[in-house]
Amino acid sequence: MTDSRDSSDDWASGSAGGGTAPDPEGDLARLREALEAKSREADAARDRYMRTVAEFDNARKRAVREREELIRGANEGLIRELLPVLDNLERALQAARDDAGAAAVTAGVELIQRELLRVLEKFGVTAFTSVGTPFDPERHEAVARVPAAGRPEMTVVGETARGYLLNGRVLRPAMVTVAMNADGDTGGSGVVDA
Repeated sequence: MTDSRDSSDDWASGSAGGGTAPDPEGDLARLREALEAKSREADAARDRYMRTVAEFDNARKRAVREREELIRGANEGLIRELLPVLDNLERALQAARDDAGAAAVTAGVELIQRELLRVLEKFGVTAFTSVGTPFDPERHEAVARVPAAGRPEMTVVGETARGYLLNGRVLRPAMVTVAMNADGDTGGSGVVDA
């Protein structure tokens, strides 16, 4: 009959390996090396995990940002198409305000205009006024230059179409009339008289 003792019992009793004496220092060194190797493996696995989590988080943020930009771009196209409607409402109101018999219609059109502007504001659209401000090629498109006594050169004196911003960026520049010197000298500014 064979001895059914476990090999750990052999090691503990000192009879493992045919009766040779165990080497506790060597065994301890091997165990430390094995522990260090496993610790390095665990650190490498943890590092890979952390990198994967960071990459996933970055991909998620990038997808959210791209989706928001796509929605903004789609909104921008729709809003650009609505701006001429706002311009026409403004023109209709200006024409109807002179007619006393059209007061009810004028009030209704003003209500529609305010409601449309309120909806556009929810999506980041704001109108800006230009009259009295210096000409800014980023925000204005000059359609004419007119002599304007008492007004500084290159000051906006009239607005043909209102300008709009979308989330702080120019969505549509304002169509403006710009003041020039009374003697008609353009001064080489590059803006052409209409």
